[in-house]
Amino acid sequence: MTNWIYEVVYALFFIFPAYVANAMPVVLGGGTPIDLGRKWFDGKPIFGSHKTIRGFAVGVTAGTLTGLAQEFVLHSVAPPDFVLPFQFSVIVGFVVSLGALLGDLAHSFVKRRINIVEGAPLPVADQLDFVVGAILLSFLAPPPHLNVLTIVIILVITLPTHLLTNVIAYLAGVKKKPW
Repeated sequence: MTNWIYEVVYALFFIFPAYVANAMPVVLGGGTPIDLGRKWFDGKPIFGSHKTIRGFAVGVTAGTLTGLAQEFVLHSVAPPDFVLPFQFSVIVGFVVSLGALLGDLAHSFVKRRINIVEGAPLPVADQLDFVVGAILLSFLAPPPHLNVLTIVIILVITLPTHLLTNVIAYLAGVKKKPW
């Protein structure tokens, strides 16, 4: 029988740098757009003004530092003879963070192509774009690699968590829209 508590903890621990990376551009982003205001061949913005160089850099940096902190905690809290139930590294934190923001950029690119304006919702995809990017890119990192159960747990937990944190950020005045 699967130890569900372990599986949920592992899934959250693994994806946490992506959560941080995805949230930081909302808080500390702004400035120059990644696409520099350029248009794609279809005359529409490539990503849009909400995807900024500073937001991307802050997100990847914060997520990577989160991965570093996780690695430190895993290795400093456990006794020397204790075998950790899973491994984690700052490299995984970096790759997962980078994947999260690349997934968000890909999602913005697609939304512009299908005529969804910046800030308009695309339910489910808006909540899962960053974790899909994080999961996909994580397979390029050294182990640990995710199994199907861990991926399902991440997706199932992320959907309501992302919706709730967006509403909280909206109520706190950090976001202009609750999605």
